[in-house]
Amino acid sequence: MATRYAKYALAPVLLAQGLALRRRALRLPEPPGPRHGAAGTGPALSLLIAGDSSAAGVGAPHQSQALSGQLVARLSENTHVTWRLEAHSGDTTAACLARLHALPPARFDVAVLALGVNDVARGLPLRLWLRRQRALHELLRHKFGTRAIYASGLPPMGRFPLLPASLKWVMGGEARRLDAGLAAMAAGQPDLHHVPFDQTLDPAMMAGDGFHPGPQLYALWAGVLAGRILADRPA
Repeated sequence: MATRYAKYALAPVLLAQGLALRRRALRLPEPPGPRHGAAGTGPALSLLIAGDSSAAGVGAPHQSQALSGQLVARLSENTHVTWRLEAHSGDTTAACLARLHALPPARFDVAVLALGVNDVARGLPLRLWLRRQRALHELLRHKFGTRAIYASGLPPMGRFPLLPASLKWVMGGEARRLDAGLAAMAAGQPDLHHVPFDQTLDPAMMAGDGFHPGPQLYALWAGVLAGRILADRPA
């Protein structure tokens, strides 16, 4: 609650800092590389990865070193994975929902979602965040037949090297609120799994923009997600 009041009280300062940050921030592109494919041998697994710039791999030089490539590499050690990446820099939950609505029908056993940072940056209220997340989960279930949804927790935005102190405090608090709401939602739904983002934001493992993961951090993140997905699969 204190964070919400502070956000209004500090609005002029935060606006000025946000505009200055936009002007000086290093803008990294989405990396080249495949966004769909198949890999591995063993039991079949169809996978959708959807989300924002982190899902799109910004901060890695190639998709093979980004979240999708490293997750597929881990899963393909035990399964035959057919996969698709649907992610774009700047996407909010609403934008991701629209993107998936526009896709032709397909089937994905498992979906991995990486969303929330842009919702925090746009000041989305918790109530709307949960409503849009719920709509996204329902779309995955009914349009794509998804049986297991892994929603990656929001990263600790209060520790992003790029952000000035006041933005770290406000955005860090908002990220925790949205993440707690997502975790509570998942607790009541057996096919929805909240996967906390517990990786340490070591500056040496961050991209040059101080905002996105680098290849090492993507590897750790992919390892956690792959471990959860494989552990939950029937023997």
